[in-house]
Amino acid sequence: MTKSEISFWQRYCQQLIELNHIGKAGSYLTKWAQQFVYSLEGVRLKAVTQALVRRWVEDLDRNGDFEGWQLHQALKAVQILMDKMVDSADRPQVDWDELGSLCEELKPEHVTLARTQSAAEIVEKSLSKADCRLDAEAAGALRKLREVIRQRNMAIRTEKTYADWAERYLIYNEGKLPSSPQHVPTFLNYLALELNVAAATQAQALNALIFLYREVLEMDIGVLDTFKRARPSRKLPVVLTRAEKDLLFSVMSGTSGLMARLMYGTGMRLMECVRLRVQHVDLGNNLIQVHDGKGGKNRVVPLPQAYKDELIAHLKIRKIQHEQDLAAGFGEVFISDGLLRRFGGSLKDWAWQYVFASSRISADPRSGRMMRHHVSENLVQKAIKMASRKVEIPKNVSCHVLRHSFATHLLQAGSDIRTVQELLGHADVSTTMIYTHVINRPGVSVVSPADL
Repeated sequence: MTKSEISFWQRYCQQLIELNHIGKAGSYLTKWAQQFVYSLEGVRLKAVTQALVRRWVEDLDRNGDFEGWQLHQALKAVQILMDKMVDSADRPQVDWDELGSLCEELKPEHVTLARTQSAAEIVEKSLSKADCRLDAEAAGALRKLREVIRQRNMAIRTEKTYADWAERYLIYNEGKLPSSPQHVPTFLNYLALELNVAAATQAQALNALIFLYREVLEMDIGVLDTFKRARPSRKLPVVLTRAEKDLLFSVMSGTSGLMARLMYGTGMRLMECVRLRVQHVDLGNNLIQVHDGKGGKNRVVPLPQAYKDELIAHLKIRKIQHEQDLAAGFGEVFISDGLLRRFGGSLKDWAWQYVFASSRISADPRSGRMMRHHVSENLVQKAIKMASRKVEIPKNVSCHVLRHSFATHLLQAGSDIRTVQELLGHADVSTTMIYTHVINRPGVSVVSPADL
């Protein structure tokens, strides 16, 4: 090292000490920072971009056997390097939270991967919890519930919701399976009167327990109308104005920014956007095909022209990433056995790759093979929350608010309610009608007496 390099790294170590990164931790952070700097090959720190940092992390993951915590440690070292060793006036804008989220692995119980575990494995893991003490009959009913749901190819989120309610019901009954469904009203009363749950929550529990007794245990449940129903409330959806939408997107960039813009521009749900595959983006016809949406339904939505160039640029970067994966002996993606049987192809085909992929190559819990899964949905959820706070939008902004805004803005522009229903994938137009609250605003034309 030259004298200037020695001086630079001494100052970096001093910054680590001031941040209380001492001993072994400080030593590893220094090594990561040095490895990053020497990988730049002449690029100055003030010229470093977020894309460059991400590529460096991806190369580490692709070429080394590192755990997730080690990649996060490497990112932390580079973040300290940029924040403390580059003048604020020259410091490039890097979203470290996004880079950290891109390095997150999907856990085996994630909704994309959960069915790679058998129903018995999931129930056994659930029973290991300290507050879950079920006898053999109750545990068997819980296991059979998951198996029946899977046989009927119901949504994985439905499986999790129904299983959670059934487990809570069994725990409420001291870990035993009541022989009669007449115990259900008592549990529903407990939810409404003691836990004060919302009407929709109580109805969800009722549906789960009806399914348990009628479809799993094959018992005649009769009429369950002796319980106190929680008072229903009709809430209007939170909708952004066009000005608020533009303000929100003005401070969102990178992968999370593109995902947020696409959710608004297409009306896609969060998981529909997260699970989007390359072959479902039809750039020639300006369409996006939403496959296996809520209720297992497919639909087609327009590809927003305003975001098309940004999406094309993102896909070019993804293609380079995929080619590098293939060259390193990776390149596989998660595809269910059913999809492979229906459509064929290979786990390494570009068409099957996720549009929004994780920076990490991780082991698939079913096969053990190394695959690149989609990003965690936490990435865009956190980014939207932080952006809304940054621009001080006085609303509870979430991913679903972008879908609400999509529908409302279409209706304001004169789109037909049936067209909006089709684009949203609603089974019944009555669900879509809630967005007409913006158009049919009784009393808005009345002048306030304060203004007379």
